Amino acid sequence: MWFQTWADLGRVLLVGTAAYVFVVVVVRVSGKRTLSQLNAFDFVVTVALGSTLATILLSSDVSWAEGAVALALLAALQLVVAWISSRVPAFRSVVTARPAVVLWHGELQSAALRANRLAASEVRQAVRSAGTGDMSTVAAVVVETDGTLSVIPEDALGDGSALADLS
Repeated sequence: MWFQTWADLGRVLLVGTAAYVFVVVVVRVSGKRTLSQLNAFDFVVTVALGSTLATILLSSDVSWAEGAVALALLAALQLVVAWISSRVPAFRSVVTARPAVVLWHGELQSAALRANRLAASEVRQAVRSAGTGDMSTVAAVVVETDGTLSVIPEDALGDGSALADLS
């Protein structure tokens, strides 16, 4: 079936937009660690496109035209969000998590650990994985926007300019 009704296409546009916004909000609320190696944009588009494709392929209730509109809508929303967030810093902070310092000059930052739902043992593991056995030789550990932990040794800190945008 190639096309059923304009109402069905309109439903896909409305429900698709609402679902996209809902998924972004859920991912944003659930935190950085949920994303593992993906940022929110990658995660939402990957899951949504895969799910939409599966529905198009497996459900006889969804016409090809509806599926095509849904896929195009997801791609268009992704482009719009990426375009706006690259030009409007305030918007970017709404849809993207900010990196955060969880260890500063060997001292764990307990408020940042709680805010990012991290245990001190996870920070110590990241420090060990970076080949360091002494936390006092670490300038910073940063939870990046994709949930990974970056370890910056004291001797690699330099002027610290790479840490300028951190909370």
